[in-house]
Amino acid sequence: MMLGARPILELMGVSMSSNMRIPAEQYLSLRAVGAPAVVVSLAVQGVFRGFKDTRTPLYAIVLENVINTILVPILTFTFGYGVSGAAVATVISQYVMALVLLLKMSRKVELLPPSLRDLDFSRFLSNGGLLLARSAAVMVTMTLATSEAARQGAIPMAAHQICMQIWLATSLLSDAIALAGQTIIASALAKGDHDLAKAAVFRTLQMGLVFGFLLFLVLSLSLSSLSTIFTNDTLVLEFLAKGIPFVAATQPINSIAFVFDGIHFGALDFVYAAQSMILIAVVASAFMLVVAPVWGFSGIWIGLTILMVLRMLAGILRIGTASGPWRFLK
Repeated sequence: MMLGARPILELMGVSMSSNMRIPAEQYLSLRAVGAPAVVVSLAVQGVFRGFKDTRTPLYAIVLENVINTILVPILTFTFGYGVSGAAVATVISQYVMALVLLLKMSRKVELLPPSLRDLDFSRFLSNGGLLLARSAAVMVTMTLATSEAARQGAIPMAAHQICMQIWLATSLLSDAIALAGQTIIASALAKGDHDLAKAAVFRTLQMGLVFGFLLFLVLSLSLSSLSTIFTNDTLVLEFLAKGIPFVAATQPINSIAFVFDGIHFGALDFVYAAQSMILIAVVASAFMLVVAPVWGFSGIWIGLTILMVLRMLAGILRIGTASGPWRFLK
């Protein structure tokens, strides 16, 4: 990322003449320094989840966000570093979180194996490769959406990023339900308790649906009036008004889609999760490539909505047909 900042931005549609180019290049180059911390943090969080310890990752994430929230205004405005200050603040908070997680993990397991031969990578390559492909498919689609927004100019790009941050932040709250479902389902299936696994599947889906509708109501009632918290620019606010309906209306869909992710992972249904996501990403990306240049800002968000609707339908299809590891649901 650090060495490839310029070609990445060119690919994203941020040309050399764009007023976003210099700050974007600075931000991307600095944020690249935090990439190792992000990867380590995500991996260690997965280990803690394997131990059914959800508190430690939660505390670490809260600490990271508190540090980031404090440092961003100080470095950005007080010291006048602007976008670079925001990037440095984020990198510092990411390394603090990684360090805290590693220190906590060292109390549970040996972090370094006695020998490299003890590292059995083959056990992780198959499932890990599938999950990597799945994550890459999602990221390509999200990146394409950002690229299409950048090609439309600084104002649509600013509105898109505000909508995207709210969209992801609220939707990922459903990850708590998905994680609980994943843990319970994995434990139940390991013990051969199909009744408990079945109950966990449908209960987490019910909870996800209710939570999604609650988010929909909250965002529908508050986002329009709270938009000025993010910006006072009237042109950006006009584009925000176009994105807010998508951000709010997709919350139930997003919530169910994320819960299905947890359900798939709990049953080790990685092949279906990866293959379906790749196909869905291709469809959503193709739609955005064709429609966004014509419909503009709304076309981007229709494409993202299609992405999430298809993710939800893929989960319904898998569970509804009781195929793969879900045959016991028949």
